[in-house]
Amino acid sequence: MPITHQATTKQDILQYLLEKGQGTAQDLAEALAISPQGIRRHLKDLEAEGLIAHQPVPVAMGRPQHVYELSQEGRERFPTRYDDFALSLIGTLTETLGEEQASSILHKHWERKALEYRDRVGNGSLQERVVNLVALRRAEGYMAEWHLVETNGTGKQFIFAEHNCAISHVASSFPGVCGHELEMFAVALQNCQVERTHWIINGEHRCAYLISQ
Repeated sequence: MPITHQATTKQDILQYLLEKGQGTAQDLAEALAISPQGIRRHLKDLEAEGLIAHQPVPVAMGRPQHVYELSQEGRERFPTRYDDFALSLIGTLTETLGEEQASSILHKHWERKALEYRDRVGNGSLQERVVNLVALRRAEGYMAEWHLVETNGTGKQFIFAEHNCAISHVASSFPGVCGHELEMFAVALQNCQVERTHWIINGEHRCAYLISQ
């Protein structure tokens, strides 16, 4: 039983770092209701496994704090459903048809998916559509979430974020697919503006979009 408990705790730590981007031992101890000493033991094990890394952050007094974040290997512990097949397929298309025609085919694919999403998110309020889009993306292996942004009389705005990219290897090799995704979200949600604010392949801990009516 202790082994199972330890494995669960380590997974909880990885999950926290995936969602928050980074955290100190104290942050993790408070979030998971475990002693800082216990958390540090797990962090040491995870770092030895290559799943997390730390960097020192200066504080006003005393020794610098260690701030932990997922390594690339740690990110890959979370589900990615399409990477290997999609990467191979895109490579074959490019070799066979040439880069321009392969890009055109991919654009058609994203257009079709955008229309599928638009039908499935429905015609409710923007908030209802964002909620539905999050549910669709979660079903596809993306760890998606949304929240309302406080506005000053300019209409509602939402942050749509994905902490786990189900096509991260594809995006690293073919960054253009991320541009297609941005267009896809705008088409799917209809009559709104979608702006990318964070990008995993730029080294940030999530992909995020600001959605405005």
